[in-house]
Amino acid sequence: MIVTADLHTHSAASDGQYAPAELVRLAKGQGLELLALTDHDTLDGLPEAEAAGQACGLRVLRGIELGAKEYSHLHILGYGFNPPGLAPLCQKMKDGRDERKYRIIDFLREKGLELTLEEVEEIAGGNIIARPHFAQAMVRRGYVRDNREAFDRYLDTDEYQRIERFKADARTCVETIKSAGGKVSLAHPYQIGLEDGPLEALVKELAGYGLDAIECYYPKHTPAQEAFYLRLAEKYGLHVTGGSDFHGPRVKPDIRLAALELETGWLTEG
Repeated sequence: MIVTADLHTHSAASDGQYAPAELVRLAKGQGLELLALTDHDTLDGLPEAEAAGQACGLRVLRGIELGAKEYSHLHILGYGFNPPGLAPLCQKMKDGRDERKYRIIDFLREKGLELTLEEVEEIAGGNIIARPHFAQAMVRRGYVRDNREAFDRYLDTDEYQRIERFKADARTCVETIKSAGGKVSLAHPYQIGLEDGPLEALVKELAGYGLDAIECYYPKHTPAQEAFYLRLAEKYGLHVTGGSDFHGPRVKPDIRLAALELETGWLTEG
């Protein structure tokens, strides 16, 4: 079944701009037939998104994006799972983020940026606290022009990487999603930063754990990268996914919702 879809989006339940229902209505207004809400490490936005989808006639696919510990940008996308099966791992992820926020504040103060947790928590609105919330606080204070500068100068640097939080290994991420009845895709493979050979070795390893797909279509992929990921998917018998990684213009001003023509029968069957 070919449908117009975006299989990688974020809401205010993690680090996106829009409430889950707002995101669903926006997607419906742009002509999407299928939307996956893939918030970071949390299931909290799914009930609202699913209810909004039923109300407006847009199919919403349960999703999540889990960070794996092997590489700083190794992310695993899960789809169509039974939420209770992921709840324990998500709680550990959330606890790790809650502990990390104190270390991020200390790190930024070392850099001369006097932020408070209260203002970051106010931006997060009671949801899981992530780096874009710190970036928005920096923008409000006038320390940086926009979120991109906040990441380039502070939140995505080698020095920042010493601020650790709990992450499961990739095998645990894949197998937890699979055991909860879900399907698994490797998110934005270019971000992992591996050369083609090591990346292929990683894909082969993940396929052995139960990986179902690769996110071949992504706004930052070059044509050459996209072609390579499509070849990997064919070689290892994997499906193809794609998405925008939409967060909203306040968080990622250069990223809009995608409208990709994707084969999704394997995701939505049953």
